[in-house]
Amino acid sequence: MQAQSLLAAVDLGSNSFRLQMARAEGDQLYMLDGLRESVRLAAGLTEDKYLDVPAQERALKTLARFAERLRGLPPESVRAVGTNSLRVAKNSADFIPQAERVLGFPIEVIAGREEARLIYLGVAHGLPPSPANRLVVDIGGGSTEFIIGNGLNPINLESLYMGCVSFSGRFFADGKITKHNLKQAELAARSELQTIVADYRGQWQEAIGSSGTARMLAEVLEQNGYSDSGITRDGLEQLRAYMLRVGEVQRLNLPGLKADRLHAFAGGFAIMYAAFCELGIFSMQPALGALREGVLYDLWGRFHDNDMRDVTVQRFMHRYHLDVRQARRVAGLADLLARQFLADAVDEEAMRSLNWAAYLHETGISVAHSGYHKHSAYILENADMPGFSKKEQHRLSLLTLAQRGGLEKLRGQLHETRDMGQVMALRLAILFYRNRSEVVLPEMHGYFSGTKFHLQLGRGWLTQNPLTETALHEEAKRWKELGISVQLDEV
Repeated sequence: MQAQSLLAAVDLGSNSFRLQMARAEGDQLYMLDGLRESVRLAAGLTEDKYLDVPAQERALKTLARFAERLRGLPPESVRAVGTNSLRVAKNSADFIPQAERVLGFPIEVIAGREEARLIYLGVAHGLPPSPANRLVVDIGGGSTEFIIGNGLNPINLESLYMGCVSFSGRFFADGKITKHNLKQAELAARSELQTIVADYRGQWQEAIGSSGTARMLAEVLEQNGYSDSGITRDGLEQLRAYMLRVGEVQRLNLPGLKADRLHAFAGGFAIMYAAFCELGIFSMQPALGALREGVLYDLWGRFHDNDMRDVTVQRFMHRYHLDVRQARRVAGLADLLARQFLADAVDEEAMRSLNWAAYLHETGISVAHSGYHKHSAYILENADMPGFSKKEQHRLSLLTLAQRGGLEKLRGQLHETRDMGQVMALRLAILFYRNRSEVVLPEMHGYFSGTKFHLQLGRGWLTQNPLTETALHEEAKRWKELGISVQLDEV
């Protein structure tokens, strides 16, 4: 991947959409201008988890403005990520293509723990070196991420389904702040936190708050004399007492509390207060970095042979005790054949997906050899895979599911020439290396017209390898299920 001097990250958060630009100079990133728009996607989620039309319209208008700023940038220098609201919305699959057309770039919906990893990456790069373990709390619009890390390395990653927008709508919809609804919001947050308390409490020495909620709370506490520096337990107690005295969100008269944050203030406060109580936090400093900076550093790493996805693939190979030599053989041949089948239509990022799928295609053997391709597909679809988006994981799952057996199961899922070319390349690579040894293969030349695969092999090789010849003819029959013909020639 060719390095770019100008990079951009788009964060489609549940509360705000953000665009951050950065300039790459050597091994450093310098943050340039950024844009922020309050979209409140989480407020547009209906009770049955559909993103309503007004929220979609707000989102598309914001993305149109971002698109103007991104115009002219190459695709590889821009990364757009969607978080909790797009994870849970049942109509995300309908909305995201519209959003991509408006923005002009692909949008990845990332898993909660992947969001947590990227948040920590952004925060850690903006902090001075320290030997201490750090707790990072990021209260978003629809989810809250909790990370313990040391240096640039995350140790524990969690994403809990509670956010400042969703909690404000759930407990403070009428704008009233009473002892009852504030207590209910705090108890709900503390209940969510119970799932991580055992692993988190006492495992860190410094607490850091990222995202707008933490920065806003720090400003409010400092400007109103409730804290000398950052967020403190005592300061939150004083702010809590003030909120109950006033009793209404719209009547809060607090220097540091911006109007566009008012709608999510009570919910964000309840989550932060609960985190302090459950995790034993007494003071917290706000951080400048957050998700968008983490996305930029992760994107920058891909240009410098430091792609987290490669690290994840290696970790999976170790975890699932995969045969590295066999994986390497299959990956090499699959790459060769796919490039021949696709010719001028080769997409390098898609080829990387094929390579990862080839290395991980036997993951499911750790579950059971029978139907292992199905187990592989399930693991790669559902496991936490740092660095991978949900779309990328689905791609790996599809390729590994397609590696063997009938092809009828893929009807309607192979939409492009690229899809069919890569699936055929992977299936053939596994077929030719079925005996799991360094066999001498014939010279191969492949071509794919879109409706017909042509595969030319060295003369006489099939006669000398009748088992493989039989398997190839069976493979041709399977492709007929999808209306694709296969022609084998010896030259």
